[in-house]
Amino acid sequence: MFSIKWNGDSVTILDQRLLPGEEVYHTYRHFSDLVDAIRYMEVRGAPLIGITAGMGIALAAQHVISDSLVNFRDELIKACDQFAATRPTAVNLFAAISRMKKKINEGRDIADIRQLLEKEALALYAEDIEANKTIGKNGSRFLNDGDVVLTHCNAGALATGGYGTALGVIRSAIEEGKKIQVYACETRPYLQGARLTAWELVRDGIPVTLITDSMSGHFMRTGVIKKVIVGADRITANGDVVNKIGTYTLSVLAREHKIPFYVAAPVSTLDPATKTGDEVTIEERGVDEVAYIGDKQIAPEGVFIRNPAFDMTPARNIAAIITDKGVIENPAGNGIAKALKQ
Repeated sequence: MFSIKWNGDSVTILDQRLLPGEEVYHTYRHFSDLVDAIRYMEVRGAPLIGITAGMGIALAAQHVISDSLVNFRDELIKACDQFAATRPTAVNLFAAISRMKKKINEGRDIADIRQLLEKEALALYAEDIEANKTIGKNGSRFLNDGDVVLTHCNAGALATGGYGTALGVIRSAIEEGKKIQVYACETRPYLQGARLTAWELVRDGIPVTLITDSMSGHFMRTGVIKKVIVGADRITANGDVVNKIGTYTLSVLAREHKIPFYVAAPVSTLDPATKTGDEVTIEERGVDEVAYIGDKQIAPEGVFIRNPAFDMTPARNIAAIITDKGVIENPAGNGIAKALKQ
């Protein structure tokens, strides 16, 4: 299983909308198909969105035909803008686009730009996998033998280049010989926990129990859950974390029950330019994701629906932010400056 693969003149992705029922891969040769793949959730997860955009821009460079270096660069910037317009919340997307734009401007000629963009896209992919493994090593010390760990949404290999962030910490602890069990929230409305995290962990032979989102408080109060670990789509300068809707609720419940709440993310998810989580644009997605499960309508016609895809967890609710450059323990008041300096 892989989430994305560069083929030289095309990109192959796993269509995550079809899991767990079907494992289907699509190969795309035009960058606009990858724009749509991000927009319509064929690929998802903040790190993977950034990688997909990087590969998409490299693909665009192969198809732009121009004898003018100025026009060639202009067309590639337009492609970058299309990727930037897909999803507003995850900062990894914009970090990847920024890196690709830098290579567009650095290239001496058209052939050089094409080569630089392909190399940079592959670097984004390789760096993400390496970062995830380092996150796992940095965070495994927080998990004890016998822990039952709650996670939300999908922050595993499917959301990244491979290995995963939150699930990477769990994988690393298991590789060290610790016996870890995972409880996965279903993660309404898109069911990333039920469809993706459960599928990924079962596939890897990691013990996982699926629960509905509303059961999490019960299992915390009754002492089943020992730790909570999630990924992130954006971490602001003060240490606030923007992640999949429902993360904030879990952080409040964890704080009430004195359960450590951890966030695992690469430094590409850190956003020092944004002071607090309240400043982040929260994406609102289509109402059908709430009104339907698959093709089955579950809500009455005419009802008003809201569907924010993310929420903000304040730094005060977080025991530690685990990155590939180090760990920020008790980030409230410390923010992310320490990790960025390392």
